[in-house]
Order: sequence, then C-alpha cells, then structure tokens
Amino acid sequence: MTAEAPSTAAVGAAAPAVREPRALTTTRYLRYGAGKVGGAAVSLLAVLVTGFFLFRLIPGDPVKTMTGGRPVSAAQLAAYRKEFGLDLPLWQQFTDYCGKALTGDLGTSYQFRAPVVDKISEALPNTLLLTGTAFVLYTLLGIVLGTRSAWRHGGLGDRLNTGLALTLYSIPSFWLGLLLIIVFSVGMGPIPGLFPTGGMESGGEEGFAYVLDVAHHLILPVVTLVAVEYGQTLLVARSALLDEMGSDYLTTARAKGLRDDLVRRRHAVPNALLPTVTLVFVNLGRTVAGVILVETVFSWPGLGGLFYQALSVPDLPLVQGLFLFFAAAVIVMNTLADLVYPLLDPRVGR
Repeated sequence: MTAEAPSTAAVGAAAPAVREPRALTTTRYLRYGAGKVGGAAVSLLAVLVTGFFLFRLIPGDPVKTMTGGRPVSAAQLAAYRKEFGLDLPLWQQFTDYCGKALTGDLGTSYQFRAPVVDKISEALPNTLLLTGTAFVLYTLLGIVLGTRSAWRHGGLGDRLNTGLALTLYSIPSFWLGLLLIIVFSVGMGPIPGLFPTGGMESGGEEGFAYVLDVAHHLILPVVTLVAVEYGQTLLVARSALLDEMGSDYLTTARAKGLRDDLVRRRHAVPNALLPTVTLVFVNLGRTVAGVILVETVFSWPGLGGLFYQALSVPDLPLVQGLFLFFAAAVIVMNTLADLVYPLLDPRVGR
C-alpha cells in the first residue's frame, strides 16, 4: 500500500497563518504620538514637583546670604522673608509656585531682583552659541569616525579611534578644561598663552573685531566639549553599523557590482543611523540646557554659569526655574525623537 501525498488544501490548513505587519496609518501614528506627548506631560509635572522640594534641602539661608554678612536685625530678616514669600507655609509656597509656573511665571530671582524668565532669556543665546557650535562639531565628527571605524573594524584605525574616544569620554570635562587653560591660556614651557583664560569677550571691540574676539574666547570651551562628547556618538554609530554589516541587502548590493564606498554611503549608513537619531535629539536637548561645569570653568556667561551662581546663594526661584527649563528641554527633545522615529522606521509605531 502506498501512502497518499497530503493534499494542498490539507497542507494549507495545517500551516500556521502568517500575519502581514500592519502599515503605520495616520490614525495609528496619532495614537502613538498622543501616548508619547502624554508621557512627556507627566514627566514635566514630576520635574515641577521634584524641583520645588529638592532644592529646599540645600543647606543655608538665602536671606542671610543676600545680606552679605552685614549685621541685620531680626525685624529686617523677617521683612526680607515676607518679601520673598519665605514666611508662608511650605504647602502654600508649593501651590503658589505651581500655579505661577503653569502660566509661565517662574518667580523673581532673590539676588538679581529680576524675573527668572528674563535672566534665562539673557543667558540662553550665550549658551546656544557655545553648546550649539560644539554639538554640530562633535555630532559630525562622531558619525564620520564611527562609520569609518565600523566599516574597517578590527583594523589599526578602528582601534585607535575607539581607544581615543573611550579615553576622552571618561575624562571629566572640568578637569580637561582646566588642563587646557593651564597649557594654552597661561602657557607652559615653550607653549605661550594663546587663548583667554575665560569670559566671552575682552570688551571694547565692535563689528567684525567683536566677532573675532568672541570666536577667540570660544575655542577652548568648544574644544573641551567636542573632545569629551564626540566619543559617545562615535560608539553608538559604530555599534549600529556593525549590526548592519551582515545584512542580506548589503551582500546583494555588492553582488550587483556596487563599489564598497557606495554600499556604505547609500545602503549601510542610512539604515545604521536610525539608533543615532535618538542620541542626536537627546544631545540637542542638552545643548539648550547648557553645560554647567564647562561654563563655570571658563567663566562663560551662559545658563550653566547662572545655575552655579544661583546654587551658591541658594537663589531658590532661579534654581527651580533653570532646573525646570533644563529638564523641559531634554523631555521635549526626547519626545520629538519618539515622534520622528516612526517616520524613519514605520515598524516602531505599530
């Protein structure tokens, strides 16, 4: 007796159904985006609450600090506390702070006697000049070196690139900044002092001479940020491209006779850059937030230096406002990355 071959219908009935991946429709994307925006709103609310209570744990009396050690009577101290609302119960201070923050009013700085929003607006352009310049340079440098290292992984260039990137990435930014000041600003041995020790300008310059003066002051802090930050982008870009190296589409592209350089630029790198997008947006948020240690070391008049001054008092409204602004910048950039990612890779929003 011969066994009968199973019919086509039987095979089709026995085989498990293969579901086609659903396309990313507008409705599905809007639902995905609403979830991400809602999560960002909850995060901002958590930052608002955390910032208020966290900085009240800082030791020190802001009113006594603002008097500069001068002998002040108890009545004068009480008048200062009433002026700044520090005599109110903590719960009332909290509700007043939240209510004003939701309307865009971050309070009045104790030490500057000016609205916190105005102080942030004054320092923000200086921070964007410094960190924005560094962001463009270390992002491009990290992506270019990372993709080249991955494409020739295991070679001498790859080992040198990754070794240097890891070394610089592990160095504290303030320590590297101080070292650059000692060597290139103060001068060491045969090396003369070539750059200013700090600040944003020398003063008295106008027009194109002013632009050159600011650029001269900008070099060392930008070099510090690029040296410390480019390694992270390099390592992420390198790892992402290494994951793509064994893909079938690259083998097919080579089999069609495409040059190795074209395979890398047109096929491998665009797909490998997807994981790097999130890192770029996170770093973009940090660009708005500024870099506290680097700005402090180089006496750069930005948000980082302003935050350091506010902590030294402590100037609670200014510290809280800057903390909220820094966190909001990172949260917004993370949310934008989440919203852009499905457009680059539709599988994410399914």
